Amino acid sequence: MGEEHKIAKAAAIIGGATFISRILGFIRDMIVAKGFGASSAADAFYVSYRIPNLLREMFAEGSISAAFIPVFTEYLTKRSMDESIRLAHASFTIILIILLGISIIGMIFAPTIVSLIAPGFGSEAEKANMTILMTRIMFPFLLFVGIAAQAMGILNSLRSFGAPAMAPAMFNIVIIASTLIVSPMLDRPILGVAIGVLLGGLVQFLYQVPSMMRTGFTPGLLFDPFHPGVKRIAVLILPVMLGLSVSQINLLVNTILASYLPDGSVTYLYYGMRLIQFPLGMFGVAIATAILPTMSAQVARGSIGEMRETLSFGMRLVLFITLPAIAGLIFFRVPIIHLLFQHGEFDYMATLGTATALLYYSLGLWAFAGVRIAVPAFYAMQDTKTPVKIAVLSLIVNIALNILLIRPMGHGGLALATSISSSLNLILLLWILRNKIGRIDGRKIARSSLKALAASLVIILLGMIISNSGVWGLKGSWGYKTLLLGAGMGISIAGYLIIHAFLKTEELTFLLDLIKKRRGK
Repeated sequence: MGEEHKIAKAAAIIGGATFISRILGFIRDMIVAKGFGASSAADAFYVSYRIPNLLREMFAEGSISAAFIPVFTEYLTKRSMDESIRLAHASFTIILIILLGISIIGMIFAPTIVSLIAPGFGSEAEKANMTILMTRIMFPFLLFVGIAAQAMGILNSLRSFGAPAMAPAMFNIVIIASTLIVSPMLDRPILGVAIGVLLGGLVQFLYQVPSMMRTGFTPGLLFDPFHPGVKRIAVLILPVMLGLSVSQINLLVNTILASYLPDGSVTYLYYGMRLIQFPLGMFGVAIATAILPTMSAQVARGSIGEMRETLSFGMRLVLFITLPAIAGLIFFRVPIIHLLFQHGEFDYMATLGTATALLYYSLGLWAFAGVRIAVPAFYAMQDTKTPVKIAVLSLIVNIALNILLIRPMGHGGLALATSISSSLNLILLLWILRNKIGRIDGRKIARSSLKALAASLVIILLGMIISNSGVWGLKGSWGYKTLLLGAGMGISIAGYLIIHAFLKTEELTFLLDLIKKRRGK
């Protein structure tokens, strides 16, 4: 099987598992939205959850995977199994110690952290105290998700993608169970959601342990901080934290500024980004996760030409999928939010507020996904400095745009600033990559993108017709509304694919060939 087919097969496995996880995530969000709406309690939860979630991206899933996989893959490619196991155990021990220390410090200094991340809560003592309490409850989540990320790195390097991809689904199941079972038993029900986050992080690690044991990489302790592989990972991980988590830092800046806006603003931004993360996780992250071990192995073999082709393929495939997703999210945004979240305490005004956030976040979806492909290309070559420089520049642009846009546009301006700065991030990364490795098939990527944009016109047209039908401001008729939205989206997707078939698009042909081969087997 060629590398492109291996990547597509792995991405399909990851994307399928991510689809299940995202559906469960939406069910989780629907339950939380119904119970707490866009209230001050919901704002307090999402701010307190933002803190460990940001650190998870910086210290755990993003940085650990990006720094660990290239080094571990090189050990698997060039060294013995015993040396690879020793590296896995030594790195696991160091990660455990560091994240345990960070979790303890975070719990102790939670009041200071909350005052920095949500200074606007300072005038509301009850809201601030609730945020501090939930921050303390959820901080150890960082420890659990960190060791889960290392388990994912080991399994992905061994081209085992199923269990790591399904682990987040287990995380969502635990939160749903805790919200439904634990929350009603508490005087402050929102605490049940925070407890679910903590327990869900632990389950996310434990779910992967059986798969690790089957590969011979059972989790083990080995205190060897001066292990050559551990030192190389340490050199890579610090800049990776900034380079890979620029979007999370941008969201953190949004949260700080949104804390000064009216109640509900933080929640609108959260739900808007959750909807963005559905296609991003299913396709962008799935393809990126599948592509990093392949590019790392190609670099380890010295096959830069193959790595260049893999990068181009990944970019074309991710744009083929995310560009129509942008059209769908923008033009179907009110119906989607209405059906998913407008229940209980989440009213029509909350739907409109979330729709504004979703509109402006959607404009940057192509960049959010593209960065997930471009940054690992640098990490595969163990170049972690370049993404950091670009990330810092993008962060400065984001902050400047936030300040410029927040007054005239409110929380919508914060979302738009994130999209613009992320687009700048991707453009600069691709420009530097082109200079670093030669051509990246830019013209081929551009032609593919233009075809995807042209085919997306059918999605735009149907989205405008359905969104303007007048039923979305009315209560009830959920069956009719679900049928209307489902039919509109289904016809849109079918139309998009038919236009690509007429244009004989390479990406669609590749995917159809892959499906035929799978059926043949």
